[in-house]
Amino acid sequence: MNKLLDSVFLDNTIRNYLLVSGSILLAVLFKRYLSRYIAGLIYRIIHKLASGVDKKSFVNLVVSPLETFLLLLVCIVSLDKLNFPQLLNFNLYKIQLHGLIDGIAIIVMIVAFNWLLLRIIDFVAMILQHKAELTPDQTDNQLVVFFRDFFKALVVIMGVLMVLKLAFHYPITNLITALSIGGAAIALATRESLENLIASFIIFFDKPFMVGDLVKVQSITGTVEKIGLRSTRIRTDQKTYVTMPNKQMVDSIMDNLSLRTQRRAFVQLELGNDTAKESVDQLILRIQQLFQDRKAVIENYTVFLSDIVKDTYLVNVEFFTATIPVADFNALRQEVNLQIIGLLKELTIKLASRDAGVVILREG
Repeated sequence: MNKLLDSVFLDNTIRNYLLVSGSILLAVLFKRYLSRYIAGLIYRIIHKLASGVDKKSFVNLVVSPLETFLLLLVCIVSLDKLNFPQLLNFNLYKIQLHGLIDGIAIIVMIVAFNWLLLRIIDFVAMILQHKAELTPDQTDNQLVVFFRDFFKALVVIMGVLMVLKLAFHYPITNLITALSIGGAAIALATRESLENLIASFIIFFDKPFMVGDLVKVQSITGTVEKIGLRSTRIRTDQKTYVTMPNKQMVDSIMDNLSLRTQRRAFVQLELGNDTAKESVDQLILRIQQLFQDRKAVIENYTVFLSDIVKDTYLVNVEFFTATIPVADFNALRQEVNLQIIGLLKELTIKLASRDAGVVILREG
């Protein structure tokens, strides 16, 4: 029996063939169990990071590439124990068959390993996506998708470089240098796009505004509907759809109207200089009484004679409300305007001229 096992066939003993075949057979039979066990160990290591995602989701995600990688690893390590038969080591297009098989094995291993890395990236992205959904800010979700795709592209590029280096013995140093020079040229050519991309990171991390906020940038006022990697989309108060580059959203003075603690309204009355002092004093007191009756809505107010100019007495009226809806605020402004007009008529106070009038209450 030992003599049969020690007999040589194609530069290897039968014993070695049986050992290699047995190893590969065991790997095929137990690859599923072994891969699930290793996946469970990896899950335990990253359990704190994986809070909110169950173990089954992680195992189902990585078990296929993991078992493929383990099977290939066992096959390559086992077959490496055999001597390549010299009878089969002929040249194929100036390449020895042994070297060609080694190159194919290296490529398959790199592809399997990269597949596993891509699945792990998907798992980490799934964790971050789960956490991002717990917050009302939708920019976190976009940031997770961007970084997931970015790291996937990075893994693919590294895999291609490893194939060129290990399988084809290509000097990748010159290639990396060429890519660096090309990347620098592309960066200069697309400088504005890169600036907008960097500005998007600033928006994502600093969060000066979020989707749904009412903002004012330069002459544009509207609601933020989408924050992209290059630009921000704003639905204006005129219902138009404006695309604003992220660089301008960061560099310009931006007023986030949604973060204000109060709404402000202001009106300036231009009274004729023939108005009696008592009438002016009575008008101020009556307007103050009007606001006092609305303490539930109007939080604070000021009414005073601000200035005396030629032919005109200027009375400033200012009040603040809580951050009530715009429709309710406009209705309040209109009601206050009408009551002020009624007071002017009741006290027989005339405005300074036909062109002067009660300035429309405007929001500050």
